[in-house]
Amino acid sequence: MNTQLANSLAEAVSALSLEDFQGFQAALLEHMVKKTPGVAGGHACIRNTRIAVWTLISLAQQGMNDEGLIKNFPGLTPFDLLAARVYYQAHQAEIDALIASHHSEDAWDAV
Repeated sequence: MNTQLANSLAEAVSALSLEDFQGFQAALLEHMVKKTPGVAGGHACIRNTRIAVWTLISLAQQGMNDEGLIKNFPGLTPFDLLAARVYYQAHQAEIDALIASHHSEDAWDAV
């Protein structure tokens, strides 16, 4: 990335009022998670990846820490993981249902 551009963006963001900064954070986080038909079953994924939010949350619930997640998904950043957690907080029932569904499929595969 262009360092000068990154610095200019950082300066502009840091100059925002508290209210505008909070709005910017919310908008940025909303753009970090996308649902694209035909990609990962249309489930919520991080940015333009095929890494589903439910997968990250499930692995975290099973004890994988952020370092482990980033190691296993090298295209992710700590901010991506934050976006996944924020999305989960706002859509907990959706993500929990997906996790339960995939865990039950795993149980059937073991039979």
